Amino acid sequence: MISPQLIATLDKLSPDLQAEILHYAEYLATKYTQTLPSENQTQKYRQAGTMKGMFTMSEDFDAPLEDLKDYM
Repeated sequence: MISPQLIATLDKLSPDLQAEILHYAEYLATKYTQTLPSENQTQKYRQAGTMKGMFTMSEDFDAPLEDLKDYM
C-alpha cells in the first residue's frame, strides 16, 4: 500500500506544504466522491410549451421600424 510511503514523504515537507497538500487532497476527495443520482431521484427535464399563453406579441412586431428607415 502507498500510505506509509506517502506519510514518510509528507513528514519531510514543511507545515505550509503539508497544509497545501491537505487542501488539494480534500479537493480531490470531494471531486471524485460526489454522489450520483440514485434510482429514487429522477432528473427533471424542461417541458416545451409551459409558457404558452403567458405573453403576447403586438400585431406589427415584424413591421419595419421608423428609426431604421434611412438604412433600408
